Amino acid sequence: MTDIFKAYDIRGVYGENIDKDVAYKLGRSFVLFLDKKHPKIVIGRDNRSSSPELFNFLKKGIIDEGGLVYDIGLSTTPMFYFADCFLKGEGGIMITASHNPKEYNGFKIVGKNASPISEDSGLIQIKHIFENLGDSPKKRGKVIKKNVLKEYVKHISKDFDLKDFDFKIGIDTANSVSSILIDEVFKKTNLKIFHINKELDSNFPNHDPDPLQKKNLKQLVNLIQEKKLDLGIAFDGDGDRIVFLDDDAKVVSSDVVLALISDVLGKKVLYDLRCSNIISEIAGEKAYKSRVGHSFIKKIMKEEKIYMGGEYSGHFYLNDEYCFEAPFFILFKLLEQMKLSSKNLSEIVKPYQKYFHSGEVNFKVDSKDKIIKKIEDKYKDGEKTKIDGVRIDYDDYWFLVRPSNTEPVLRLIIEAKTNKLLKEKEKELKELINE
Repeated sequence: MTDIFKAYDIRGVYGENIDKDVAYKLGRSFVLFLDKKHPKIVIGRDNRSSSPELFNFLKKGIIDEGGLVYDIGLSTTPMFYFADCFLKGEGGIMITASHNPKEYNGFKIVGKNASPISEDSGLIQIKHIFENLGDSPKKRGKVIKKNVLKEYVKHISKDFDLKDFDFKIGIDTANSVSSILIDEVFKKTNLKIFHINKELDSNFPNHDPDPLQKKNLKQLVNLIQEKKLDLGIAFDGDGDRIVFLDDDAKVVSSDVVLALISDVLGKKVLYDLRCSNIISEIAGEKAYKSRVGHSFIKKIMKEEKIYMGGEYSGHFYLNDEYCFEAPFFILFKLLEQMKLSSKNLSEIVKPYQKYFHSGEVNFKVDSKDKIIKKIEDKYKDGEKTKIDGVRIDYDDYWFLVRPSNTEPVLRLIIEAKTNKLLKEKEKELKELINE
């Protein structure tokens, strides 16, 4: 069962390699990993059908090992991170499989101040403890229920006067846990909200909670067109990724959004290797590049005192006192710019959409390292970055080839100054990978 331990979290299929025994053992293992007397551990969960059982057995494992559980119940992942900081926990575990289909579940683990615990910061040690657990000593900790929703909403909206905004917005929460926030966030605004797929339903009957897949945005696209909305937003299964659609119902890629907000703020910004060069052009020496993954990004943001960060996959980070995902901050900043400029979102983002971008293309391969080496050799005259697979930059295009952490898959992304060049390089690289 230890193949469920991934680079950033623990994840698998419920009933196959994730079950109540795994949850119980993880609870015990985490207390032992923290190595404190009665550590305060915050736990939350999404609304998957398997989450309540995993939640209860996780609690039992923590209690039996002497931990003190702060039970925040249904929660988005950003709200869970906030809770770990706000409640001054020694660590926390969120039960979720994020954007994966309904049969999956898993655990995201953090330490103090919501600092991510991943492969290089403790997850390997937790796995070792998990594999070598003895009998439970039943030290009997206790559970304290905490409701942090109102405090979280107060925190995320503190820098904005939401009554200033009078736009029409479509929101798709994909029948997932983000739905619990929407009424509370927007109840005191003048925004007209069209909220679809808001009923919590663990079967995700309308579409999978993965807004990066265009097929999952069809309802939102139709809603924007039908109601002539100013903006559409879609959340993933645990609410830590947000995708924006403009007034023409077209997706505005996350790197373009990051470039716009970075331009407005004029502060240090961090982005992952998949993102457009427009960010570094806008931010100049205030732009920092990172490998993919929230644990790496948050670490660099704290070390370098970087105010904002983002990933191509729709994660946005803010280095306030907590340094966690900040989808609503980005949303409110976009609304603020729309208000100040009296322009539609499609007009505001246009100057930042100057490059042609392939999106992420996946290839099932047997030997990831061998293919990456072959690509490195062929393009050895380009500027090479090797912090996550290999990114190679030329004057008029760049590409990134990186291995998946969890599958026998290579991921390719290309950006070019012209669409013609993009298509040429896409064909060239696809042929090289598939040789």
